[in-house]
Order: sequence, then C-alpha cells, then structure tokens
Amino acid sequence: MSTKKIVIIGNSAAGVAAIEAIRERDNASKITVISDESYSAYCRCLISNYLAGTIDENGLIYRDKKFYADNMVELLLEKKAEKVDVKKKNVVLEDKTQIPYDSLIIATGASSKMPKDLKGVSKKGVFAFRTINDARDILNLTTVSHTSCILGGGLIGLKAAYGLKKRGQDVKIIVRSGRLMSQVVDNIASSFILKRFQDNGIEVLLNSDVSEIIGNGDMKALKLDNGKVIGCSLAVIGKGVSPNVKLIKETDIKTDKGILVDEYMRTNIENVYAAGDVCQAYDLTMGKPEINALWPHAVEQGRYAGANICGDNLKYAGSFGMNSVEFFGLAIISIGIFDGDYETLSYADKDKEVYKKVVIDGDRLIGALFVGSIANSGLYTRLIKERINISGIKDDLLDENISYAKIKNLVKEEKEKIYI
Repeated sequence: MSTKKIVIIGNSAAGVAAIEAIRERDNASKITVISDESYSAYCRCLISNYLAGTIDENGLIYRDKKFYADNMVELLLEKKAEKVDVKKKNVVLEDKTQIPYDSLIIATGASSKMPKDLKGVSKKGVFAFRTINDARDILNLTTVSHTSCILGGGLIGLKAAYGLKKRGQDVKIIVRSGRLMSQVVDNIASSFILKRFQDNGIEVLLNSDVSEIIGNGDMKALKLDNGKVIGCSLAVIGKGVSPNVKLIKETDIKTDKGILVDEYMRTNIENVYAAGDVCQAYDLTMGKPEINALWPHAVEQGRYAGANICGDNLKYAGSFGMNSVEFFGLAIISIGIFDGDYETLSYADKDKEVYKKVVIDGDRLIGALFVGSIANSGLYTRLIKERINISGIKDDLLDENISYAKIKNLVKEEKEKIYI
C-alpha cells in the first residue's frame, strides 16, 4: 500500500494548524507544504508591530524550520502554486513542477487589494502591507522619506499608519468614506478612534480620494480628487484584501467571495479542503457563508480540515466577524454584527474615551463593540458562539462586573463532540 500524500498550499495560520492536527493522528502520511514566501510560518497580524519597531523579524516567526523537520513535512518555500488539477490530482507550480496529492488543503490566504485603475499605482514607493517583505521595503524607504501617506481607513491602513508614526514619520491618512474603520465599527466608535489618531499627530482626510500618484519612476506626490497635491515619497495601500483563488479558476471547485466549504471544511470536490482567509464558511451571526479573515478562525479551520482529512468527521460550528486591535493605548474590540436593524444597548463616556455596545436579535447576542474598556470580551464571544439565551441577563450586559459566574446557569454542556 502506497503512502498517502497530503498537500497543503499555504504556510500560515491555517496551514500550520492543519499540519499539527494531522500529525496528532497520522505519522505515516507524507505532508508537503507549498509557500510562495521565503520564510517559515510567521504571525502576519504582528506586521504592524514589526513596522513600529516593537518586535524584530525573529519575533514574527512562530514555527521555525525545526517544526517542519520534527513533523516530517516537506516544506517548499519560494514556490508558487499556479493551478490545481483536480482530475489528475496534482498541484502545478509556476515552474511547471507537478506535486501529486491524495488529499489537498487549500490555505492560500488573501492578498492586498491594489487599485489597478489608480494612475501611478505601480510607481516605486507605493506598497501593500501584508507580508514581511512589504514591511521591510517600507522600512527601507523611511530612511530617506519623512512623510508617509496611507490610502484607506480600514484596519490595514490604520495599522500601517500606527507603525509609521511610531517610526517618526509625518503620517497622513486619506479615506474615501466619512469615517475610520467603517467596516468593523459604528459611527460613535469611529469618532473615538479618529480623535486618538489626531491626538497623536496624524492628519486624517475624510471624504477624500487619491486621483493620481505623481512622479517619474519614483513617487513624489499624491493628487487628491479635490485637486490638492500632497508631497510624499512613500504610500501604503490599505484597501482590504482579496482571497487567493486564482489557482482554482480552471477547476469545478465552487466559489463565491472565496472557496465555499461545508461544516467539515470540504469543498464540493472530493478530498479537497479549504481553510483560512481563502475560504467562505458558515457565519454564525449572518446565518450564511461569509469570509471572516481572522487569525483565530484560520487556526480553527485548519485544525478541522487536518482532523477531517484523517477521518474524524468533526463539524465546524462556524465563525463570525471579530477584530481586536490597540492604537496608541486605545483598545478596540468588535465582535459579530455591530450595526443594523436590531435591538441595541450602549454606553458612551467621551471624557474617559469609553464606549460599549451590544447588538441583540430576540434572545440572542449577535454583536458587541467595545472601545477603551474591553473587560470580559471573551465572555461576549462565548455568548455569541454558543448562541446562549441572554434574555435573563440582558440588563447586565453592559455591566463591567458581569462575569462567567453570572451566566454559568445559562451555559449548557455541549451535546456534540466539538473539536478545539
């Protein structure tokens, strides 16, 4: 009997978690991991800390090469998977090498969105902010550039702005919409975040867009849609990410926003699984498949995919939007649905820079938003994830003293086998 061949495309949170889950169950199968980067697995969510100078490159690495050796993994770095052939059951690399598989996990993650229609976007000095190499290239330019412009007011853009400000740059954020972090917080929370950035010397230009990046080869300035020109030689594009699905375009693997998976992390093609930022799994708050591109979800999905490849048949309950970040000492947590036509309870203290909000649908908590004070955020996450009836504690949800002890009688023992 030949050795089973498991191929994992992607070497970040989901891919590494899949390796660990497989090796907990199976030491015989051959595991091959394909990555287009040159590094062992690193923590992508800490890139802004590296940019800020609070950690070095070694601090980003969370699985070194010894991990792959100890787990008998063939690690192919700097190898780009060009396409998947599900009929022949192999992965074709950019150099046309074919890697055969019996089972496949697609954990290719996502890439930064670059506005292709923006004139001058390919000039030197314009960067994405997704990888170690992106951060390294940005840092190299800060030695000669003193003004940095960030295009976009979402998490990626704000993390870049924070890191560059910590490096002593004069930072300007240019935002098309009327507020910061519009995809993950409401208007009130956004106003707290805006104030904190402004208080730390960052200029924020709302309701503004860049019409052209000016320069001959190297960028020298940005032209806004109102005609204003801002001189700078470094710009970071923070316009979100897109799942890396190009390599399956010639297959029958079903996609929507990302690769569609069932509760076992399976695609519609036998023996092909997907996990992490590339996949679209069930969202507990939305009630339909959504992409929730977050590190903890990628880890969990990768572990389920790895376990199920080994025959465990474990059901993944689903994910939901969840963001946790801190800027200049201001902590922000957004969980689940933060806006919409639902019952809400909220509390705001502008002087203390504290804001709390919970979103309720019937007798279920479906969202929570905290700025400044984030105590017990794990409790709210559990209430949402386990769909616990909160009607008996609704009036206590904004109480700082709420604790697990207060709701323990509401929590039922899980009947089904849940893999964590």
